[in-house]
Amino acid sequence: MAEVIAQEKQGGSKQRKKMIRVDMTPMVDLGFLLITFFMFTTNFTKPNVMDLGLPAKDPNPIPKPTPPIDVNNQITFILGKDNRVFYHQKTKEDLNKSNLKKTDFSGINITKIISEAYNKAPKKENFTIIIEPTDDANYKNFVDILDNIAISKKERYGVTDIKPWEKKVYEELTK
Repeated sequence: MAEVIAQEKQGGSKQRKKMIRVDMTPMVDLGFLLITFFMFTTNFTKPNVMDLGLPAKDPNPIPKPTPPIDVNNQITFILGKDNRVFYHQKTKEDLNKSNLKKTDFSGINITKIISEAYNKAPKKENFTIIIEPTDDANYKNFVDILDNIAISKKERYGVTDIKPWEKKVYEELTK
């Protein structure tokens, strides 16, 4: 770190003058550490914030009725336990244990099912995918189904609770 060097003065006096020499090598390391620290903790650019000129809220909004989704223009996926997925295109009256179909997340099964249902849809612009996770489903399965929807390039989908009549058929099938 620091060392003391004894030197004699060239002259008539016999007094020794001690010179101190400081080694600066560790200071260079410290300097680079400080520079690195400040680079990682500093914002280099200021975030750009854009003001949005939104219209004022209507004090008396008139609700627009949403048209019902035709059974042929939708497919419903029920996320169950043990990485199982059930799907159907049936109404409340038509759904039973025999037509609630089962699949899993292996391969491209779900993407294939979505594309087949889309190709059979009479109004392709209104085709909707409905996702209904049960209490037994896990988050990974939900993300996987969203990934499959993104792969199939369908933009209309919705997430809702499982309906009681679907839950009844699902529980009959999983017993």
